[in-house]
Amino acid sequence: MKILILTGSPRKNGNSNTLVDHFIKGALENGHEIIRFDSAFKKIHPCSACNHCSMDGECVYKDDFEFVRENIIDADMVVFATPMYYFGISAQLKAVIDRFYAINGKIQSPKKAALFMTYADTTEQEALPIKNHYESILRYLGWSSAGEVIAPGVWQAGSVNQTEYTKLAYELGKSL
Repeated sequence: MKILILTGSPRKNGNSNTLVDHFIKGALENGHEIIRFDSAFKKIHPCSACNHCSMDGECVYKDDFEFVRENIIDADMVVFATPMYYFGISAQLKAVIDRFYAINGKIQSPKKAALFMTYADTTEQEALPIKNHYESILRYLGWSSAGEVIAPGVWQAGSVNQTEYTKLAYELGKSL
């Protein structure tokens, strides 16, 4: 299976990236192809709603989204990984998701997806905006969730390593 991983953390060794690293290890052990796009370290212009692409064509911006475009269409699975930033998906990852508009018709096909999210708070309710957004994207695109690893109570880089969530991320990758 070809798996495209879209990360949104600007901390290379941040908690959501750590979860992804464990997921990748499990998925590679099962022979899956992994393609990773760390949006915080790329140049992604936000969608300007110019509609030049007509929801299924070429975008006016020539930036690092071309890599996503080239890999998402034939991907079997798309993984979203983000820390919670002010109760939402990181801006870096959100810019990538907004650019899905230009390939809308090409990605509305059965795919699997997964969500990795980390946040400092421990209140489950605070995770709902991101979970709801993820579920809405999947419903709209006709994708199905292969799983979620939501890690509350992790703030300092590396704190997720002292939790069960790294094992859960590995096991999700291994289970595919």
